[in-house]
Amino acid sequence: MKSSNPSVNVARLIYLVLCELAGFAIALSTESIPIWAGLAGGLGVAIFFIIVESLTREFTLRGFSTATFGVAVGLLCAFLLNRAQVPELIKLAATPLQDPGLGEALSLAFTVTSYASLAFLGSVLALRSNQEDFSFIIPYVRFRQDAASGQLLILDAEVIIDGRLPALMAAGFLTGRLLVPQFVLDELQVMSNSPAPGKRQRGQRGLEILGDLQKNPAIPISLHDSRGMAEDESFQGRLVQTAKLLSGRLLTTDENLTKVAHLQGTDVINLNDLSDALKPSVVVGESLRLALVRAGKDDHQAVGYMPDGTMIVVNHAINKIGSSQDVTVISSIQTSAGEMVFAELNSREEA
Repeated sequence: MKSSNPSVNVARLIYLVLCELAGFAIALSTESIPIWAGLAGGLGVAIFFIIVESLTREFTLRGFSTATFGVAVGLLCAFLLNRAQVPELIKLAATPLQDPGLGEALSLAFTVTSYASLAFLGSVLALRSNQEDFSFIIPYVRFRQDAASGQLLILDAEVIIDGRLPALMAAGFLTGRLLVPQFVLDELQVMSNSPAPGKRQRGQRGLEILGDLQKNPAIPISLHDSRGMAEDESFQGRLVQTAKLLSGRLLTTDENLTKVAHLQGTDVINLNDLSDALKPSVVVGESLRLALVRAGKDDHQAVGYMPDGTMIVVNHAINKIGSSQDVTVISSIQTSAGEMVFAELNSREEA
């Protein structure tokens, strides 16, 4: 159990003293209440509300405002129900019993119970809901997110399986609440049960990464119930529709989904594009210091590597293996294994 904040304990003490003073003042103002009874009453009231405050220790101001909204909705429903003359109908139903007092009592009981019950249900339902649910309750009003929370990020299966997302969130490159649509979770489950070993392994990896994300308290993530969407729409179409509906951004590694989202005017982040943007680039004519570590394909070539793993082949440097040399980039080509760069030793090094 968390220890109480010292300032909270001071507030409790002041409240207790005020309740005692109020009980003492009430006892002095009337002769029918003895002083000890006033003090005991004040103490009882103070203890009751301090216990209530202790039970709501984890209840934040955000939760209080959410519960208040739920109570307001519940009271509105109860008001409309009572305006529909339901209490009067209860009185009429009790008329054959020849007991007017019973009809009045039942009508009053219904009024009080309806207000209390619907207010309670409204607050509980509001507390169980997340911020995205309110955009469905009030379609044209969306609660503003905190500036630090960032924009909502909607994940597809590929970006979950990719595995780079937890590190990017921890490093602060991506901010915002992560949201996984239910149909994406269903896809991962289907993949994890696939008879194909490769597909099954990918699905299981995605579920494990998703579980790790949920266990991390620093990464806000939630599931989104998307049962209201058209089932006949394509998987990519449902992702784009979800992003538009929730005013979020798609997070993916799928090039085709990226193109579809751009065509439909939806914000999208492709992790592969982000990775390419962060890679150090080399241009023709650039000079750099390179450690030569092994021989190349041709007899005269030596090979070195950039920090990101890009291979640089240096011509006429076979005798420089094991040392660091200043080289000049002369050309580069893109291969299936990545970018390969060709360079020459600087003239001073050759001399």
